[in-house]
Amino acid sequence: MKKNSVFRREAREVLSGQWGLAALCMFIACVLSVTVSLVPVVGTVLALLLLPLNFGLTLVFLRLYRGMSIEIPTLFEGFKDYGRIFCTLFLQNLYVWLWSLLLVVPGIIKSYSYAMTSYILADRPELKNNAAIEESMRMMDGHKMRLFLLDLSFIGWGILCVLTLGIGFLFLSPYMSTAHASFYEDLKTQQETTSM
Repeated sequence: MKKNSVFRREAREVLSGQWGLAALCMFIACVLSVTVSLVPVVGTVLALLLLPLNFGLTLVFLRLYRGMSIEIPTLFEGFKDYGRIFCTLFLQNLYVWLWSLLLVVPGIIKSYSYAMTSYILADRPELKNNAAIEESMRMMDGHKMRLFLLDLSFIGWGILCVLTLGIGFLFLSPYMSTAHASFYEDLKTQQETTSM
């Protein structure tokens, strides 16, 4: 597999000339999520109903990494197949929450185990619910620490973003999301090669 520096470099290359659109997609998703969650009493329920928006973000950066054109409506493509996307992502979040009740560490480990679920939903429309989550667990077996270390490699940028009162996250989040798409593609290619 590639080194983390390669994932980061590929992400920068992919985002070259696309940072503005990528940041705009991230901004729209954040504004919608935060606005909905602030609605009194029903904010949490409404935020849950927006889970397909997270899938849309994954789709934006996966397509961007693959050299496909993206537009703002790509963010909302998860709503076209709402039942499949919502149920799978709801289960994913529920499982992480339940594991986190034990202790924080099991929740973190499971979140990395399930990290490829949205990518799998994008690539394999026949999979849903536990099938997509289990496929993510299979893919991430032996690779959770690698993804954790990739995320950890952005910590310096994260600190700088905090110093900009959070504005920098509009650019760091697309950078990290594109690096995750690169990680997924590399992992998928590696596993396809070994299964032949």
